[in-house]
Amino acid sequence: MLVVTASSRGQIVIPKDIRKRLNIVAGKKLAVKAEGDRVLLTPLPDDPVEAFCGIFKEKSSLTTALTEHRQKDKKREEKKITG
Repeated sequence: MLVVTASSRGQIVIPKDIRKRLNIVAGKKLAVKAEGDRVLLTPLPDDPVEAFCGIFKEKSSLTTALTEHRQKDKKREEKKITG
């Protein structure tokens, strides 16, 4: 386990071997989350849209479900109008 020291401004330095392993370079954004008495740093993808694109392929599509629901609503409304 490595130990780092926080500066008076709350800054820490992530050790070089960890930065290299996680590809953390200057300007890289990290998510910071407090979990109990711990801090979790997670590198964010450079292009979040590309990183999350297609993550729901194996599950049902919300867009498809909404479209089907809207079509059913439309047919029901048309029946009310035409009698």
